[in-house]
Amino acid sequence: MMDYPQDTPGSFCWGELMTSDQNAAKEFYGDLFGWEFVDITMPQGVYTMCRKDNADIGAIAGAMPGVPNHWGVYFMVENADASAAKAQELGGKVIMGPLDIPEAGRMAVIQDPQGPVCCMFQPGQHRGATYKGAYGMITWPEVYVPDAAAAASFYGSLFGWKTKPESDFEKAEYIEWVLNGVHIGGLMPMRGDMWKGVPPHWMLYVTVADCAASAGKVKELGGQVCVGPHDIPNVGKFAVLNDPQGATFSIIQLTGRGVQATGD
Repeated sequence: MMDYPQDTPGSFCWGELMTSDQNAAKEFYGDLFGWEFVDITMPQGVYTMCRKDNADIGAIAGAMPGVPNHWGVYFMVENADASAAKAQELGGKVIMGPLDIPEAGRMAVIQDPQGPVCCMFQPGQHRGATYKGAYGMITWPEVYVPDAAAAASFYGSLFGWKTKPESDFEKAEYIEWVLNGVHIGGLMPMRGDMWKGVPPHWMLYVTVADCAASAGKVKELGGQVCVGPHDIPNVGKFAVLNDPQGATFSIIQLTGRGVQATGD
């Protein structure tokens, strides 16, 4: 993998699992990816840091009542208040915050005009994920929406992202987000009957050495294989999975240019 612009405004910086059973989640993801865990007691509950090789990967927290189990995505911003206000100007909603996270930074939760929810993070003492290993890294935020052009306009204005392709979104089967020349994530247009009943959402990937083996292990651990494993030409192999509590995530085995390649 090539360098990832994690400490740049607009970059993906943190993945956070919101789950109804933190202990079960730790057992599942620890067995699957070799993650280790550090529990931090906070006023609102226990916040679990996911770690590997003495570096931070992401976190596991308790889901709020009525909120489905899911993996949340965080993007770095210079000023959480200004970015939240910008999201509203662009037609989005501020779901939570902006608010301070003691000894970490400041954050806000927003919803884009088509429905997907993501978080903004203004770093303080915490800078986001620091793990740079080949396997077990959370990466490649991917948004699924019906209107690709509207999403390109919203996130381009909000985070400074460009796209590949740059236009003709109605013809593109897949679109990549580009930040400062680096391909950092994806946009999947939700067209056709296959997406009926599926709400617009964000997806995260975790890097693995062997996609088929990891997908098989997910089933052994009580999870579900939803899609794949399938080949991605010139990139590798991926699968879409559910953990035992129902949170959806993907895994990626990189054999080609990778999901973090620089340039074209």
